[in-house]
Amino acid sequence: MNYEQGDADELKTKFWKAFADSPFCFLERKAQPDGAVVMTAQLDKDADSEIWFFTTKDNHLAQMGPAIVTYAGKDNQIFARVEGTLTEETSRERLDKQWSKIVEAWFPGGKDDPNLIMLRMDLAEAEIWNSDLGLINNAKMLLGKDVREEAAENHVETAI
Repeated sequence: MNYEQGDADELKTKFWKAFADSPFCFLERKAQPDGAVVMTAQLDKDADSEIWFFTTKDNHLAQMGPAIVTYAGKDNQIFARVEGTLTEETSRERLDKQWSKIVEAWFPGGKDDPNLIMLRMDLAEAEIWNSDLGLINNAKMLLGKDVREEAAENHVETAI
């Protein structure tokens, strides 16, 4: 949209910070768009082009392939739709790094449960919206004024 590259980078940084603060999202395979599932993304501060998910081999997400993450920040000021590809993460080192007590609560069979699968989503394209229009634009909305142009300026389509 109207974002300069520096602004787009700033918005991507804001997205990653919000996602790290609240890593809950919807994950769906493009082949099954009515099968979106609430998931907890496993993030790595050093990786900004991939995220990980734990699930079970009998979950439809384990069929992998093209996928979409839909995200709303906990303060409802940042939203994103991220496309990418789900594949199986086979690195035991990565599994150990992402494993936590919270993950273990969902998978009591532990890291060696034969039904556990770790998925990696290699990210490609994203649409990110910053809904923090500021005090003046929020006042305009309350008065019924048109803020569509300002809202469009807070949106970017980008490789992520």
